[in-house]
Amino acid sequence: MKDILNKLIEHKSLDKELSRQILLELAQGKYNNSQVAAFLTVYMMRSITVDELEGFRDAMLELCLSVPIDEYDAIDLCGTGGDGKDTFNISTLASFVVAGAGQNVAKHGNNGVSSVCGSSNLLAHFGYEFTNDIGELKRSLDQANICFLHAPLFHPAMKNVAPIRQELGVKTFFNMLGPMVNPSFPKKQLVGVFSLELARLYGYLYQKTDKDFIILHTLDGYDEVSLTGRFKMISNQGEQVLGPEDLGLQTVKRQEISGGKTVEESAKTFDQILKGQGTSAQNAVVIANAGMALYSANREAGLDYCINKAEESLLSGRALKAFQRLISRKKIYTIA
Repeated sequence: MKDILNKLIEHKSLDKELSRQILLELAQGKYNNSQVAAFLTVYMMRSITVDELEGFRDAMLELCLSVPIDEYDAIDLCGTGGDGKDTFNISTLASFVVAGAGQNVAKHGNNGVSSVCGSSNLLAHFGYEFTNDIGELKRSLDQANICFLHAPLFHPAMKNVAPIRQELGVKTFFNMLGPMVNPSFPKKQLVGVFSLELARLYGYLYQKTDKDFIILHTLDGYDEVSLTGRFKMISNQGEQVLGPEDLGLQTVKRQEISGGKTVEESAKTFDQILKGQGTSAQNAVVIANAGMALYSANREAGLDYCINKAEESLLSGRALKAFQRLISRKKIYTIA
């Protein structure tokens, strides 16, 4: 590792195969905590290359516990996090809206590292018990149109890295990898990223796959459609810059979509929005992201139709029912 660190400190980059090999060795516990922390820190101080990102991704997918659910044609909605915007759990809510609209979802998530409340923190708060049992995951899809893939259960080789990430408390290249390493290998995906530079890297790598994808970055820094301004959309069909008006929605203010300071506060906001008690700004942001996911899964339907379908799913209570059905497999969830 000393040679690798010196190479990186000298602003040299790694090729794809070396990147893959390093992450495999890191997962095997070959390096001590200080070396791992130093390796992670380098990528907080300089940009990652396409080869490095691709090599790290390939290692993670090679090591993961795969989830064979191709027959469900599920989509993943996952952001990189790390945008520092402290919004409420938009992509998690959007996932249930998409499920409520009838599109199967394989949601990949984790505990928050650089944020207070990740999707896993949220579901754990409501009593959901994480599982990697394939039969149980399929039953969730059959009953709720959604299954939840808690990352540590499917990437067990990364267990020695998790405490170091938690102690660092800032975004690392693992944030960049999160959406790329869904263990169900979904063919449909909506990805939010925290920078334009990363959006371009993702666009390049995803063009090399057979996925139907949309990559999103709001130009004022959000890793999703925040409706606070215009956003970049990269897909199989090229690049566009769109605004809230293109989705038939109003611009919102940053403070209108802020999240809670604790898991409990975040869960309360999540609960209120699902139960139809969200503000117009909160509802609009969830609908925007869910609509974009539905559009990614079914381009022929058109963006307007998908936005309307997302709105109907949220406001009719179908998204809430999808959530209840997922949670009720482990714990009864009642409407207050």
